[in-house]
Amino acid sequence: KSIATSYPATLQNYLRENHVEAEVIHISGSVEIAPALQIADAICDLVSTGSTLRSNGLKEVQTILESQSVLIQTNKKFSPEKNEVISRLEERLKGVIRAAKTKYIMMNAPLEALEEIKSIMPGLEDPSVIPLGSDGKKIAIHAVAREPDFWSTMEKLRAVGASSILVVPIEKIFG
Repeated sequence: KSIATSYPATLQNYLRENHVEAEVIHISGSVEIAPALQIADAICDLVSTGSTLRSNGLKEVQTILESQSVLIQTNKKFSPEKNEVISRLEERLKGVIRAAKTKYIMMNAPLEALEEIKSIMPGLEDPSVIPLGSDGKKIAIHAVAREPDFWSTMEKLRAVGASSILVVPIEKIFG
C-alpha cells in the first residue's frame, strides 16, 4: 500500500513504530486528492474538522498525532518595534479566540420587550437598537453574544416577542 503525505518523517516514524509496511509518497500541498488521482491508496494529513476529507470522499481512520499551537516568548528583551509586532500578534490571536466563543445575533422585536431581551441575552456590550417602521412600536436588535449554544436563548427571545432571529458566527473580534 502507498500513503501520500506532506509529513514523511512523522509518517515513517509512526509506520516503523507500529510495524506497518507501506510506501510513503511525499507530496506538498493538496494531499487529499492523491487517492482520486491514483497517486496513493491513502493519505496522512493534518485534520481539524474533517470537512476537506469528506468533500474528497475520504474518512479519518486513525489519529497518529494530536497537537496544538502554542505561542511562547523568550525572556530576552526585544526592541520597541518587535514588542509592537508581538502585541499586534497577541491581539489578533485573542480576537480569533474570542470570536470562536461568540455569535452575532440579529432580531426584530416589540420596543416594549427591549429591556427583557437585554436581560435574556448575554451581550459583550449593549445591543444596537434600530427603529423599524413609522409607528415606533417595533425595533431591530443587533448584538454580540457570548454563548456557544444559543438554542435555549433563542426560545426565550421568541417567547418575549422576538422574531426573525438570526444567529451568525463571528470570524474575528477586535477591541
